[in-house]
Amino acid sequence: MKKANIATLRSQLAKLLASVQKGEEVEIQRRNVTIAKMVPVKGFRMNRTKLGTGKNTVKILGDITEPAIPTSDWDMLK
Repeated sequence: MKKANIATLRSQLAKLLASVQKGEEVEIQRRNVTIAKMVPVKGFRMNRTKLGTGKNTVKILGDITEPAIPTSDWDMLK
């Protein structure tokens, strides 16, 4: 198990999180007293989302730059 003081945590957070993601536990210490523990999440899996999979699945009807309500109804919003 790795141990890191608060200064190390601040400067090497990305490295410590990578270690936790690989399955290691990291104890966070203040003045050599453990105050917290970072542990991996059970059942964690990498995001497998592929960009572009929803391409051409939405059809836009009308002008998306126009207001959603008629401008005559705007007076009631004041």
